[in-house]
Amino acid sequence: MLYKKVKMIEEEISIIGVGCWNFGGDWDSTDDKKSIDIIHKAIDLGINFFDVAPVYGWGHSEKVLGMALKKGHLRDKVLIASKGGLLWNDAHETTNNLSKESLMKEIDQTLTRLQTDHIDIYQMHWPDPNVPLEETAEALEEIKRAGKIRYVGLSNFSQADVEKMMKLTQVHCQQSLYNMLERNTTSYHGIPLDYRTEEEVLPAVRKHGQAFLPYSPLFQGLLAGKFHTGITFSRNDIRNENPKLVGPQFEQYFEAGEKLKNLADEYGKPMNEIALNWLRQKPEVTSIIGGASSIQQLEQNIHCLTWDIDDEMMGKISEIIAPFENL
Repeated sequence: MLYKKVKMIEEEISIIGVGCWNFGGDWDSTDDKKSIDIIHKAIDLGINFFDVAPVYGWGHSEKVLGMALKKGHLRDKVLIASKGGLLWNDAHETTNNLSKESLMKEIDQTLTRLQTDHIDIYQMHWPDPNVPLEETAEALEEIKRAGKIRYVGLSNFSQADVEKMMKLTQVHCQQSLYNMLERNTTSYHGIPLDYRTEEEVLPAVRKHGQAFLPYSPLFQGLLAGKFHTGITFSRNDIRNENPKLVGPQFEQYFEAGEKLKNLADEYGKPMNEIALNWLRQKPEVTSIIGGASSIQQLEQNIHCLTWDIDDEMMGKISEIIAPFENL
């Protein structure tokens, strides 16, 4: 395993992390025992970073990660990044809430599900225009003083709000949507984004010495080379809500994916490794939070660390993805 160190976080972080969304049951196939085996194998292979959130599986993903770490007495071997500020009701309708009252409750619920007394990075999942940043920062400072969190992260925030929050409390990392086909994209699952990752976020994390955690590194499977024209997901799969995968936009992304797949075949490299390598060779990228639904997928993701994209291949990749720079 390879690790990266950033100024604002004490520990080295594995370049390949594990995104735990699919452990919650929101994707096609989920089995708790299988998920726990994947977590244990990841740690055996040197991964020390796990990214989760309460809303993943409506609390279940955190529970699975907690069970896995408890079972193997592995808590002290990993960094856990979870999130706050996204609530849901019985109909699984979500609401952004970064109020102090809500965050003080949420952190305790998260700790209970994870079976731990602290999490390492507490990330605000989405901005909340109805709550002043001052109130959110006050809550984070209080939670930190209580020893329940160590570092603060912001996910999906505009850089203007990041800069403002940095005047109120330390911000140690940022998490944004970023992959070869979503570089400065304006939306995620139809939700507008108030940041441009390549143009704004990467220069900011470099300047401040923050960790940067790109999410959806494989474009929810498209950049793993597994999709085909007319693909359908199971009824309960959260990807049905991504208009870039099921709507009229899909064709343009699929065509680019096919070009990348042909390039991967030309060089004799797996497409998922090209997508992950493209990210890891960005100096600002700290840990790539990719999901894995099997140990085989996990090992395939890690294998990207055994080789680098050379200048020739990078030039060909750049030609394919150039139309998506600001899409």
